[in-house]
Amino acid sequence: MNAYAPILVLGALGAGFAIFSVVMATLIGPKRYNRAKLEAYECGIEPTPTPAGGGRFPIKYYLTAMLFIVFDIEVVFLYPWAVTFDALGIFGLVEMLLFVLTVFVAYAYVWRRGGLEWD
Repeated sequence: MNAYAPILVLGALGAGFAIFSVVMATLIGPKRYNRAKLEAYECGIEPTPTPAGGGRFPIKYYLTAMLFIVFDIEVVFLYPWAVTFDALGIFGLVEMLLFVLTVFVAYAYVWRRGGLEWD
């Protein structure tokens, strides 16, 4: 348990600082509300009314989100491999090359099918 104590203390300090910052900003921050600040923010564009059932998003939006998640997960797998690279030896190198090759094939497929084109 002593090995995890610094991690728990750091987590508690981080959470405490976050809560303290939010509470203090609410208490002592400026409160000058106007109509523009209460509007929904859409990148500087005037908000458009949405239909009663929500609105339909193009499938391209979801495909882009899934591609981001897939390539983000690839990076998550690269970190532990980089940390233990010396201990894994040639086996780890070959396995990571196969993993990167698989992801590269998926990337080439998506690129060729036009999944990275934003219309």
